[in-house]
Amino acid sequence: MLTQRFHALDALRGLAIVWMTVYHLCFDLNQWAYITQDFFGDAFWTWQRSAIVSLFLFTAGIGQAIAVEQGQSWRRFWRRWMLVAGAALLVSAGSYAMYPESFIYFGVLHGMAVMLLIVRLSAGWGAWLWLLGALLMAIHLLAASAHAYWPGLEFLNGRYFNWLGFISRKPITQDYVPLLPWLAVMWWGMAAGRWALSRRAHWFEMNTGAVGRALAGLGRWSLPYYLLHQPFLMGLFYCLDPF
Repeated sequence: MLTQRFHALDALRGLAIVWMTVYHLCFDLNQWAYITQDFFGDAFWTWQRSAIVSLFLFTAGIGQAIAVEQGQSWRRFWRRWMLVAGAALLVSAGSYAMYPESFIYFGVLHGMAVMLLIVRLSAGWGAWLWLLGALLMAIHLLAASAHAYWPGLEFLNGRYFNWLGFISRKPITQDYVPLLPWLAVMWWGMAAGRWALSRRAHWFEMNTGAVGRALAGLGRWSLPYYLLHQPFLMGLFYCLDPF
């Protein structure tokens, strides 16, 4: 089946990639002591991370809306899903080799793999996805209070359950993107995509210019780029470290 590429969406994904690369470059500069920043406590950095992850998940939701609109078969969906799930396993293996005490067991790709299944299965829920996303956000905000009131919920902080996101403390890991609250963002992407396709389809076909075309080209290769950019940056710093 032939599918149409929407360059505006690819460009938006490419923008997320560029932003992520700059963020990780700064993170690595901090790791190698070229700069001194608090990436886990300073709102300047934590909000950027949240915005970058949100942009990736939102565009993934829009992408699923387009796939459903174009009649993507489940066979094709599973083929692409396996690429994401396989990439997530590679991230876990690579991070375990480098950071065994804080390896990535449910990062952005792991979360995306689970969320893609949920979003695809709920694609027909229409405008309800906006409300469900808001409900997930509310549940996420209430999690800490619920844990304080019901100590029996402590098991949800453990590794076997904290991927759900109903936690009172964040786990020690290099990347963490649980279902709560992030599924809400992908649901909103799906809802926004289906709305735009039915009422503002021309948005996806707008002329993005030379910069937009460059970003779109990058966005079409987002998964391999995501897997390779950090090893490349870290390898570069390892080579420069003796000097």
